[in-house]
Amino acid sequence: MIDTPNILTTPGQRTAVIRITVPRAEIQVVMGPGYQELMETLKAQGIQPTGPWFTHHLRMNPDVFDFELGAPVDASVSPAGRVTPGSLPATRVAHTTYRGPYEGLGEAWGAFQTWMAAQALTTADDLWEVYTAGPETGPDPATWRTDLYQPLTS
Repeated sequence: MIDTPNILTTPGQRTAVIRITVPRAEIQVVMGPGYQELMETLKAQGIQPTGPWFTHHLRMNPDVFDFELGAPVDASVSPAGRVTPGSLPATRVAHTTYRGPYEGLGEAWGAFQTWMAAQALTTADDLWEVYTAGPETGPDPATWRTDLYQPLTS
């Protein structure tokens, strides 16, 4: 389900993002259109993403997703519509890779959190997922990869 987790330090990264706050049940409805809006805005500004797209969940709430949908960039994006400049922090994180369909991410996070608890790691309130390989890379969910990052406070 998940690869063996590790601890690493991520570099700071410039991003372009759309902030989204929705009831948990609406997440699948907003992801596709948000991704399209982000990519179209970047294309209109002549900016290419420098890596895979991601979601940066700013706070965890069982009923509401409050997150940024974004992409790493190497140029400053001009605010347009819902798209704004953003960043991912340089920070110490626990990291693992989940392989499989997006519907399994909840279970993957559960296994990852169990590992972090066993390591006595103290986590921050935010987390992010980087969609390294998904439907855009092939139709077989068994080949999809999502990198999971949990910032650590100690």
